[in-house]
Amino acid sequence: MNGYDVAERMPRLIALTRSVSPAMADCELTHLPRVPIEVDRAAKQHAAYEQALETLGCTVHRLASPADMPDGVFIEDTAVVLDDIAVITRPGAASRGQETTGVEEWLKHRILLARIEAPGTMDGGDVLAVGRRIFVGATSRTNADALEQFRRIVEYFGYSMTVVAVQGCLHLKSAVTAVADDVLLVNRAWVPADAFEGCELVDVHPQEPSAANIVRIGGRLLYSAAYPWTLERLRMRGAEITTVDVSELAKAEGAVTCCSLIMNNPES
Repeated sequence: MNGYDVAERMPRLIALTRSVSPAMADCELTHLPRVPIEVDRAAKQHAAYEQALETLGCTVHRLASPADMPDGVFIEDTAVVLDDIAVITRPGAASRGQETTGVEEWLKHRILLARIEAPGTMDGGDVLAVGRRIFVGATSRTNADALEQFRRIVEYFGYSMTVVAVQGCLHLKSAVTAVADDVLLVNRAWVPADAFEGCELVDVHPQEPSAANIVRIGGRLLYSAAYPWTLERLRMRGAEITTVDVSELAKAEGAVTCCSLIMNNPES
């Protein structure tokens, strides 16, 4: 139904995205070697990703990524959107500082805002919200000052927060994401399993260490086609999953959660 509830005739979810920058080949890299990126192909993959979001129930709003935002397509890092509030981050890579401006401008008309202030740095990819529990990765992109600022904000709104040590990957969501409110997809080599007490853990296939990143859209799931063995594990559990090819985006250390901010439509 292209994201529309028949009764309310209003899109229930919004996916905020950003286009692929013409300078994407100059993206930041931390854990991967730099290899050639086919920018045109990346843009086509991103367009297919946006189409999948629409098919799964979102109405998509796209912002632009000019040449001075090579990492702009990875919009998740600019904000954390919760039911009660959105937190504008302060990305850990200095080259990405300007990416938050357009996102803040778009969000301020739709939801209450808070901000991470200097000297705090935080990437949204380090934040996993599972119901009223929030897990935040301590990484090279998210520092202790930001963790404390973020804790004060979310605890005020009744969320609990757990800091998770991350090693071997860029963001927390490279290592763990939610399949359901009580089920997480995880690579235990990159995060300690005991940080997620009370959650059922589904392990990625050992030959697919990067397979823990999945987008949850209401009760539906969107996943990279690059991880067939982990995909089979999830489907054997009864999960209905749509797959997309994001191979060019992955060369820039991107994954499916990175490319959108999913939120409730305030008008629905």
